[in-house]
Amino acid sequence: MHIGNLLGIGAACAHVASAAYAVKKPPLDTPWTSQVGTNPWPQYPRPKLQRSQWQNLNGVWSYRAATGLQELQAPPFNQTFSTDVLVPSCLESGLSGVQADSAIYSWLKTSFSVPANWTTEERVLLNFGAVDYEATVFVNGRNATFNRGGYSAFSVDVTSFLTAGTNELLVFVHDPTDSGDYVIPIGKQTLNPSHIFYTPCSGIWQSVWIESAPVQHVTGLEIDGDKDGNLNILVNASANSTTPVIITVYENGTMNIVATSSGNANAAIKLTVSSPKLWSPNTPNLYDVTIKLGSDVVNSYTGFRSISRGAVNGIQRILLNGEVVLPFGTLDQGYWPDGIYTPPTYEAMVFDLRTLKKVGMNMVRKHVKVETDLFYQACDQLGLLVIQDMPSLRPSQSRTLANCTTQTILPDASQQVEFQRQLEIMVKQHRSYTCIFTWVIYNEGWGQIETPPYPEISLTSLVRQLDPTRLIDATSGWFDHGAGDYSDNHHYANPQCGTPFHSRLSSPFDPRRIGFQGEFGGVGHNVSIEHLWDVPAAIATIEETYELDDTLPIWNYRSHALLAELLQHIQLFSCSGAVWTQTTDVEGEVNGLLTYDRRIFRPDIAQWKSDVEALYAAVAARSNSSSSAPAAVPAYSALETPWPTQYWATYMWTPAAQPKTTRQVAL
Repeated sequence: MHIGNLLGIGAACAHVASAAYAVKKPPLDTPWTSQVGTNPWPQYPRPKLQRSQWQNLNGVWSYRAATGLQELQAPPFNQTFSTDVLVPSCLESGLSGVQADSAIYSWLKTSFSVPANWTTEERVLLNFGAVDYEATVFVNGRNATFNRGGYSAFSVDVTSFLTAGTNELLVFVHDPTDSGDYVIPIGKQTLNPSHIFYTPCSGIWQSVWIESAPVQHVTGLEIDGDKDGNLNILVNASANSTTPVIITVYENGTMNIVATSSGNANAAIKLTVSSPKLWSPNTPNLYDVTIKLGSDVVNSYTGFRSISRGAVNGIQRILLNGEVVLPFGTLDQGYWPDGIYTPPTYEAMVFDLRTLKKVGMNMVRKHVKVETDLFYQACDQLGLLVIQDMPSLRPSQSRTLANCTTQTILPDASQQVEFQRQLEIMVKQHRSYTCIFTWVIYNEGWGQIETPPYPEISLTSLVRQLDPTRLIDATSGWFDHGAGDYSDNHHYANPQCGTPFHSRLSSPFDPRRIGFQGEFGGVGHNVSIEHLWDVPAAIATIEETYELDDTLPIWNYRSHALLAELLQHIQLFSCSGAVWTQTTDVEGEVNGLLTYDRRIFRPDIAQWKSDVEALYAAVAARSNSSSSAPAAVPAYSALETPWPTQYWATYMWTPAAQPKTTRQVAL
């Protein structure tokens, strides 16, 4: 059975949904809020390593707030919790049914039975997509495993803990976020949300499932295909390295075999597909892959593509399959008003990605958050390049010392070691996804030690060793000490992409590396209350938006002007890619292509597609030229170019025709 046949297949949940569960009304909902129900995320959660015998444990669990770590000394086994909670969800979300405020210590519980058709000779594996931040897992009163890290998947063999009939699964979660002296990877989560920092996510926020596997089984898989058809595979197994492995590659969704090979577990296996259909944003070709280790058969997939950089007519360029590509897309926070970190449904998650394709974008920057594996599979399938950020440590926070001086909160030695460990896990767990082309280590100095020896230098070397097939953006924005493949500028609203000018924090452009606009744009457009995160503290920060445009026509006018300026940087200077802020509004930010509830789509599609296509055409023209000299200054500028007459005639705001949608409310 191939990957296409496995999606959405799974045994029914073993637990029974309680009638007591109900969605708590969030400050804002989405069109999918009412569609979640009590069996959320039924899709098989791990598309790179799928098994046919599995059972989804998502659904209504029981919840109880805890008071501290001391409760681990006497766990509440076989006790009844009075509150129902939806898993997966953030405990702070409306979808959870709890909508907690700062859920630092929590107990979550469910029960399950092993399907009768799973034989006693097989092992039962318990899997978690992600739990934020620390999870201690008990099965039938016994400690099964512990995991630290709010963005990493983990699994445990629970066979020896199981009993016939019903089994109790109890999880203790500790999520300090940015409390006290904790300096941990949190991205944009904070216990005190304000403008660009948002509501935290605690608890089991990605899928939970069990599956059946033989005693000798696949425990991990690395798979990477390049533009020449070479497929490099490493199959990690519970057995020793002499266990034979058989690899079969199929055309996507068919039984047509295009390559086979064999080797041993825990050792590199190589095979070649002749004349592969290459993966790119315009042609997201994928192949199904089956791995057989003894009686364990798992299904996966891959794409064939190569990422590199090179000098083209004197400019450092990003190369996809040996050809210049200009990645252009949005900063994607991955936040939802009803689910916080957890999208309400798979369809909702894919809606955001399809929106980017709709305006002609070919890339998304996953900003200081790691998504469910299904997100990366969707990017593989849709054809979206992905820049993957490492979640940041205590971004832009400081503490006041006893002598009344202010100190930026940075990691101590042990916290830095833990950051590195979690960075390694992020790379290892996601390096098999075709769409990812760049790893980001630090964003805007958040949690970045600013004294020698600069940590990003050794971390860049580490990531390069873990994954030599991708590019590395060591410091997106600042502070840049020369590490990595990118000279990355952040500037709002105007770009400064590979230019001979820069502003205060971003370093001068370094022509030895790729000129990249890691963030720009950010122009805002306020909307009426029914589309806003209806929290007074968030509403109060809307005026902090980099720029607020009174109407949608003006927002589109300003966007056009900024994209025209970016176009000039490609034509005149050394700009090789850019990230527009952002996919959606988030809480107090109103600068998305979509509002936070996903009900208003701001771009004028025809104009945006035209502007985006012009970016791609410009980099292609400069890369195909035999001359390394900059293009001639165009006969227009962002300030001189009139907005197309047809646009003004169709969309221009007038008081009689289209009232402003600025929020007017007493706070």
